[in-house]
Amino acid sequence: MSQPNGVHVSKSGTSLAAPQQLFISGKYQNSQNKGTFPVKNPMTGETIYECVSASLDDFARAIEEAHAAQPSWARLGPSSRRLILLKAADIMETYIDKDAPAILSAEVSATRGWVRANILSTAGVFRETAALATHIKGEIVPADRPGTTILVSREPVGVVLAISPWNMPVTLTARAVCCPLICGNSVVLRPSEFSPKSQHLVVRALTEAGLPAGCLQFLPTSAADTPRAIEFAIRNPKVSRANFTGSDRVGRIIAGLSASCLKPCVLELGGKAPVVVLEDADVEAAVEAVVYGAMSNSGQICMSTERAIVHRSLAADFKALLVKRAESLRVGNHLEDPDVQLSGLFTAASAERVLGLIQGAVDAGATLLAGDLALHGPCRTILAPHILTGVTRDMDLFHRETFGPVLFVSEFDTDYEAVAQANDSEFSLCASVFSRDVLRAMDAAKRIRTGSCHVNGPTVYIEAPLPNGGVGGASGYGRFGGVAGIEEFTERQIVSLVRPGMKYAF
Repeated sequence: MSQPNGVHVSKSGTSLAAPQQLFISGKYQNSQNKGTFPVKNPMTGETIYECVSASLDDFARAIEEAHAAQPSWARLGPSSRRLILLKAADIMETYIDKDAPAILSAEVSATRGWVRANILSTAGVFRETAALATHIKGEIVPADRPGTTILVSREPVGVVLAISPWNMPVTLTARAVCCPLICGNSVVLRPSEFSPKSQHLVVRALTEAGLPAGCLQFLPTSAADTPRAIEFAIRNPKVSRANFTGSDRVGRIIAGLSASCLKPCVLELGGKAPVVVLEDADVEAAVEAVVYGAMSNSGQICMSTERAIVHRSLAADFKALLVKRAESLRVGNHLEDPDVQLSGLFTAASAERVLGLIQGAVDAGATLLAGDLALHGPCRTILAPHILTGVTRDMDLFHRETFGPVLFVSEFDTDYEAVAQANDSEFSLCASVFSRDVLRAMDAAKRIRTGSCHVNGPTVYIEAPLPNGGVGGASGYGRFGGVAGIEEFTERQIVSLVRPGMKYAF
């Protein structure tokens, strides 16, 4: 069927088992080279559906048509753009009672709570970004030269390549595309090969809300085809910049490609978030926040707590409460028990990697406080919470992001030592400090090198208006969210107005 704005709405992907097609300029279609790849259920190992894999020719056409669609979208008034995102938010919320739970459950082993978190936070991203429409402002700069008025405006950058991940697939896809769109850009979206239909929910909502054809192109791509496709897109002269949320390994590749073309990019990469627990902290409150921050979505969040740095006087009580709380979590197969709080990791390979990091640390002398050093479930993707002490700098677990339900505890004697431990990492995304003395906690927070630091709250916390991102290193650079997003996805343009008849001295 068609809508009045010319967007062709297909039934592609409305059934979980139905193939997922590309979406280019308002039409669902197959790849020009007929390529496909299977999307598998990580819990069962079964193929859920076949997904079309975009070819280089598909990327070329999508970029060309996004470039053609962008000027008219940019000329649309801010209220019109705002209304599309607000309508998309309302539409997104209806998906909770439709096919979103089945899609997220099948693709990324999402528990019932994680489905709700994705859908509701995505609606929040739509609404908050919509509110930015009239905040894309310029300024008037005083001129020394007589007869001259200087305007500095903010203009769209053009075509933005957005690459969003599987771990919070709906919300992070909305974050990747909404700010570029509200700023008047068009977007070419490459979703994760693990969760195309989950991420396609964002495309569906915006299309149903009336987003004009060509403004958002959807190009799922197989793992094998992705490196060439991303290089092609970044090097394409009609793509002005890229944004990427994912691993620091891939982030380095994207940063290198962008730098070779002298194009900016926005990168929110990994984390190994520390929590500092000072000696005057409420231990029970700190434990609750640490377990939430470490174990939500089985630790598959860039903001996950991976290091608890605890004052030596509190360490024994903290560890006892921490183990008790972690072991109280309901872990299992969400397909068999819909009330589980932690289900499987996103692939068997990831689960094996995480267990390998834990086992390597234990073999090197770390002490296991909680966890069974075993994988469970039909495809061995379920991993119980694991808590360790005695993790040292010569162990891979100390340095590498686990992206699993894993936490290690270390101790300190002085605030200086606590901050030094927190900063002993390549990652810089987020942290937390716990203390009953808020001013003391704030002083520690300011000395931790991180994009966000929360006092008496978990590391897993962000809201749509906030400028989320790291401050370099393995967490990347640039900021998503709020007015900071406007900075990333517009360019300043200087326009000087000169009174006719000006005489110039040589």
